Amino acid sequence: MNPAWILRTARLVLTPVGGADLPDLQAIKADPAVFAVMLGGVRDPMQTAEDLAHNVIAWGRHGFGIWAIREAGRFVGITGLEHRVDGRGVALRFALWPEAQGRGLAREAAFAALRFGHDRAGLPRIVAAARETNFGSRMVLGGIGMWEAGSFEQRGYTMILYESVV
Repeated sequence: MNPAWILRTARLVLTPVGGADLPDLQAIKADPAVFAVMLGGVRDPMQTAEDLAHNVIAWGRHGFGIWAIREAGRFVGITGLEHRVDGRGVALRFALWPEAQGRGLAREAAFAALRFGHDRAGLPRIVAAARETNFGSRMVLGGIGMWEAGSFEQRGYTMILYESVV
């Protein structure tokens, strides 16, 4: 793993996902309270293993990808950058366990990922999408400086598209 890909914030350590993270990833991605609102929805163990393989390849191919978020050494969620399958661009994503929510950790991790994307990966434009009714995620995205750039329909939900451009 490239040490330049490890991010540290005031309270968090973000490391590119790898094989050792598979059990944590399978748990969080199988939880409907966390992943039902994510693109692709809840994932079974095999889908999560496939996702992980793609994430590892993305780090090598693009120099960015998904990070495991740890607070005091404990896995609390994921954040990262990946190409959206719908062609809207490279997207910022994040998902945290419910017990890790409400303390600013999502904002801290997402901001670190966004800065990495612009400053280190050289991405001039990063997008993010949140359900219109997902006010927590929308507050995080607005709070890190992303702005509303439109909306679209996805699986029967109105999604708000956010954007950050340098």
